[in-house]
Amino acid sequence: MFIYGKTSSNAIAVMSFLAEDPKKRAGSGEIAKSRKISKALTAKLLTQLAAAGLVHGQPGPGGGYTLAKPAKSICLLDIASLFEQTEPPSLCPFGHDWCGKGDPCPLHNMLDGMLSSNRAFMKKTNLAIFVGKTPPAMPALRSRTRRKSI
Repeated sequence: MFIYGKTSSNAIAVMSFLAEDPKKRAGSGEIAKSRKISKALTAKLLTQLAAAGLVHGQPGPGGGYTLAKPAKSICLLDIASLFEQTEPPSLCPFGHDWCGKGDPCPLHNMLDGMLSSNRAFMKKTNLAIFVGKTPPAMPALRSRTRRKSI
């Protein structure tokens, strides 16, 4: 069942960072730190997003990543479909002998409705919703220090 998983969530987080200021170039380290994702994972996601034509990367000093298209033309489904199976599963949750061989199973219509709603949301929601927005600053974590016993 498709909603979206952790990898897609991280990829959307990376893309939302780039969409905040579409004219700014950002390095993978800056993006990773901002979104609290490992640098290695961020770099891997950016490589895959670049291969799909969703981001441009420029190496060297002054380089970094930018969106390859306007934010309004990149929807969440464009991103998630790189990392998830976005088409509905073909197997009935009751087993392959129910749906498709007569009346649909008791869950068929509910699951179909949920999947259709999710797909419509992912298709209509584009990165323009992130332009000019920045997440609130997270409070610094307190370091835990042990008290000395006297």
